[in-house]
Amino acid sequence: MTTSKMIKRGELANRSGCNLETIRYYEKIDLLKPPERTASGHRLYSRDDQARLGFILRGRDLGFSIGELKSLLTLVDSHDYSCGEVLELTDGHLASVRQKIIDLKKLERTLADVSAQCEGGDVPECPIIDALYGHKVVVPN
Repeated sequence: MTTSKMIKRGELANRSGCNLETIRYYEKIDLLKPPERTASGHRLYSRDDQARLGFILRGRDLGFSIGELKSLLTLVDSHDYSCGEVLELTDGHLASVRQKIIDLKKLERTLADVSAQCEGGDVPECPIIDALYGHKVVVPN
């Protein structure tokens, strides 16, 4: 591949907005393929490498786990996948996100109830502290 369109890791980090160490980590766990190297050992990233990093970053923004991204990229790398396979992985992720939303709403209700029991005055008794110690915990449905 011609090196004129290739960039070094620092430039890749700048262009993508991704931390240099994160790029190293993605290489280490095989989300990013090992890049080509110059004679002096500098890593060079192609347009395909840049696009793959963009895919990974967008996936992470959407909350896909590293494992889920590995599965998606394995499908993509095989060049033999169906939209149905991608949908199945995405639906699994969506179910996980929906469960997290349910859990967060329950957490919000619990914290709101505990906070509502606190008068916030100068007295040492505090229902928030009691709840954290496991006393008088009110868990709404």
